[in-house]
Amino acid sequence: MIFNPAEENEYQAVRGLLVHRFEQWARENGIDADPFVVEAALDYRHLGTPDGRLGLWDQPHIEEFLLDWVPWTVTVLPDEEPVDAPGTLRCLLRYLDDVHLADPRGASLPEVLEAVDAAAPRYAGAMADRSLWGLAKFWITTAAEQGVDVHDEQALQDFVGRAQGGDVPYDPEVLQTIVERHRRSSGPVRSEPQLPVALPGDDVLREQAGRSPVLRQLRELAEWAGRDRRTLTGSGRLCLSDARELVERLNTGDDTDSVRSSADLPRLNLLVEWAKTARLIRVAKGRLYAVAKAEPVLNDPLALWRRAFDAFRELPSPVRRGRGGRYGESVLFVEYDMCDVVLPDVLATLYSLPYPMPWPGLRDSVHLAYRSSSPLEVFATDSIGFEQADDDLRTVLGVLEDLGAIECHQGMADPVFADLAMSENDLEGWAGIPTEGDDDLETPSGILPARKLKSELSSGPVELIRLTDLGTDSVRRRLLAEGRDAPLIGELAQASPAGLLGVLADHYDPESARAELAAWIAVHGDRSAALEQLVHAVRTVPFRTRAEAMLDVLVSSLDDGELLLRSLRSDSWLAPTALSLLARREILTPEDLTEPESLLMVAESLLQLCEATGADGVREVLRQQGREAEEALRAALASGHPDREGLADLQALAERVRRERKAHVGLVQQRGHRENGRRGGRRRR
Repeated sequence: MIFNPAEENEYQAVRGLLVHRFEQWARENGIDADPFVVEAALDYRHLGTPDGRLGLWDQPHIEEFLLDWVPWTVTVLPDEEPVDAPGTLRCLLRYLDDVHLADPRGASLPEVLEAVDAAAPRYAGAMADRSLWGLAKFWITTAAEQGVDVHDEQALQDFVGRAQGGDVPYDPEVLQTIVERHRRSSGPVRSEPQLPVALPGDDVLREQAGRSPVLRQLRELAEWAGRDRRTLTGSGRLCLSDARELVERLNTGDDTDSVRSSADLPRLNLLVEWAKTARLIRVAKGRLYAVAKAEPVLNDPLALWRRAFDAFRELPSPVRRGRGGRYGESVLFVEYDMCDVVLPDVLATLYSLPYPMPWPGLRDSVHLAYRSSSPLEVFATDSIGFEQADDDLRTVLGVLEDLGAIECHQGMADPVFADLAMSENDLEGWAGIPTEGDDDLETPSGILPARKLKSELSSGPVELIRLTDLGTDSVRRRLLAEGRDAPLIGELAQASPAGLLGVLADHYDPESARAELAAWIAVHGDRSAALEQLVHAVRTVPFRTRAEAMLDVLVSSLDDGELLLRSLRSDSWLAPTALSLLARREILTPEDLTEPESLLMVAESLLQLCEATGADGVREVLRQQGREAEEALRAALASGHPDREGLADLQALAERVRRERKAHVGLVQQRGHRENGRRGGRRRR
């Protein structure tokens, strides 16, 4: 239920299968639904959202699909009936829940149906609002409204020519709005999948937050401002006497002996701006006040920590350089904004890593990211700029360490980082950087070649950086707010058995899946009863490839998984799936199978092929392999495979291929007769 954007063929096959099965389900339930809207809904989750999870729907997804995606992409010509997208979406959500494809981490079925009902009254207005249309929809509809047959390619090309020549009336203001909207919106970028993380409960996080020195400083700053309502200078800064008092009270480490203005106290300024951004203090009428509504937050260490973490990302970049002294602005701040680009990327890089990140690897990844987005000539003269960039990055990391978001220590980097530095993909990524001849050669920009980076990581201890529990928790909250997938071990404890196994199969690495499954079984009491629920869940899934993936992750996550798998060899419904897994794991060979089991394996293979490649893929196999494929198909249909619906689809495909082959043979024979007739005529002449 999730595909990389590059897996377009695989996605198209699964989309076709889902639409086909949905139509069958709708007919059986007496439901009138539009399969085109189902395609649009799946395309929206696959192409129009950062996470691409087809089975996960929340209120924001529903509103964006109905009120933005459909008006933008779905064209309804003047003589066509309006598209009932809300009605079909309701049916699709019910179907996903019914066949156990709904992601349990999304909203429940009643919640998503309620969200559709809430958005439905605005749907017609959104469809009629031409400013929400896409460019193609605008011109196609304009052409149809002016009597052009948009299904006639030549007529449509003539219309385009007239439009380009200025001979077609249209609303220029609406078109300009559409063009500007299109220009502003580059579309979502598919986010990289994140490994599941383990986190303690809020009570533990709250205790950890209470030990943060930055939180103590922010709390005392708010208390100081609220008590005395300090008067600011005409330029809006702290008076020097107040600033000196605060430096001592907060223990900021600023040097107050030789300064003439509070502007020369970088760490104190950082804390003041930080507290303002976190809405703990505010300025009004030349005075500094504590925000009264912030008192509950100040009294809750975890709430204060989360607010401080979020506020740090919103601080003006130069302010966040205040831990040390002043120095020239680096490329990170001048051209590659630390706040909007670098810091989120750094935090995302550290997130869910199984090993601490070595500073050289983090440093060079930031260099490389900047290099890939900037003209190469920048790197010919800006080695000093990158040294300053490294200082800036270290400053930011230092403040995050004081906050308690990261931990730094000296140690040997895990070998995986050195191996990654020399991987083929990374070497290709360092385009333009010397990697042959002199291993120690440096580019003018100061970026190290992959071989030198590997040497740096392997030669001795380096600074190692990792997110703390607090940092991981807040980065995860940010990822979720951005619509990205960030699994948390233990969050599926109350999921349905099918929902659990589906998410583990699609999103979890083996170690995390084992931990998540153990947590689920522990919550559900008796182990035998819990395993029976899980096995039954696999039985209820009407898709062969998904059932095998779910059973695979189940047996892989159990110490006695192979024993369970062998026991299912005689299961009336799961035998084909179990046999397929036993064969794929090389536990069984073809010689170990009975004749009925061999037939089941043939049927299972064809059914999975049909799901993976679609009807076109199976037809191509039947065409290419001819009699051999037909014999396999006959064996599959006679195998007694429990998936009657899948076998019916195979039967229909086989009949279609036979009709096509018969028609093709007849056409060839007709051509042969005509050719023989022409040859005979020439002989008679």
